[in-house]
Amino acid sequence: MKIFRSAFLAPFFAYVSLALVASGLSVNIASAQTKAPAKDNPDCVPAGNWVVPGNGKISGTEVINRAAKRSVVLLGEMHDNPEHHRWQLQTLAALHALRPDMVIGFEMFPRRVQKALDQWVAGELTESQFLAASDWNAVWSTDANLYLPLFRFARMNRIPMLALNIDTRLRKSVAAQGLAGVPENEREGVMAPAAASTAYLDYLLPIYGEHERGGKKNGEASRDNPNFRRFVESQQLWDRAMAQALNSAVGRAERPLVIGIMGSGHIKYGYGVPHQLKDLGVTDVGALLPWNSGIACGQITAGLADAVFGVALPSVASHERPRQRLGIRFEMAQDGGARVLQVEKGSIAEAAGIRDSDVIREAAGVPVTQMDDIVEIVKRQAPGTWLPLKLKRGGDTIEIIAKFPAMLKGGE
Repeated sequence: MKIFRSAFLAPFFAYVSLALVASGLSVNIASAQTKAPAKDNPDCVPAGNWVVPGNGKISGTEVINRAAKRSVVLLGEMHDNPEHHRWQLQTLAALHALRPDMVIGFEMFPRRVQKALDQWVAGELTESQFLAASDWNAVWSTDANLYLPLFRFARMNRIPMLALNIDTRLRKSVAAQGLAGVPENEREGVMAPAAASTAYLDYLLPIYGEHERGGKKNGEASRDNPNFRRFVESQQLWDRAMAQALNSAVGRAERPLVIGIMGSGHIKYGYGVPHQLKDLGVTDVGALLPWNSGIACGQITAGLADAVFGVALPSVASHERPRQRLGIRFEMAQDGGARVLQVEKGSIAEAAGIRDSDVIREAAGVPVTQMDDIVEIVKRQAPGTWLPLKLKRGGDTIEIIAKFPAMLKGGE
């Protein structure tokens, strides 16, 4: 039987690749763009090849066979890169061929929307109903077309989907007050994370330095900086929440293969979710990452992941118009309008001067009364045009202009 499966996987990879091309997953060249490889920089992970960091090339069959024997397999991504999601679908399909008893956990969903995921897999919701019931536009807001092939795969095969995340508000509270400052009954059942390693702190320091606080970058900080420590706690809470959810699936009676779909930063070097899983007693964890062509070879180091797969910049752009993106995560305020929970770095919203906690009352002169108002207005915005917004900031009402570039730069 094992010989049959190994022989099966090689043509299976080719079949899945063709199926993905026909799946209609939209390609946004701008958001998928990576730095072109320099002539003197060899392609360390050629497109379509697997590489074990620190140990060279490995066959796809061997990677999948090894991963299928794990309890948990984590698949990384850059959220707005369509090639990463195609790779995830290919890898999911190959693993499912060997381990059909599977559970797929998604960073994209907070645990409060688990019912919507269950209804979707059971075939009780349409796609639009599912996205609405899961608060997709508010809690994640990245183009759903990037993820829908993964959701459809789970539904088609009746694979349980698991919401791994916590609400943005809880992460922000921990970042502002520290975990100790958040009452236990407001932590969504997330336990205190295992202490971060020194290596993880060193990994997070430059990331923290690029974050802004009070309109300015945090800049250099020491490991003992109180603001940095709260930042670390918020990241660890995120890691711990996802680890706890994955661990709950590992303990199911049928002993499924548990897959985690999440940003690569939660996986690299075992610092984030793998570290928290180990603290929970789950040590049999696999980590697979997509790797963009052209990234410096020095970043392919031992311990990065079990294996990485080379993906190239798409060579043909989609004829579909890319979706416009403002760059906020938000919730509906009780007294009306969309309360901004997070303004993403480098976004149109950041350039316009939108801040966390602003409440968007009107967009293009239209009152914001329900969740999809902002999303639909932004989607209709033509490249190169300006969108007037009326905001409530504290006790003041202000008007600002969000300027959409003539060519989308990607990201949200």
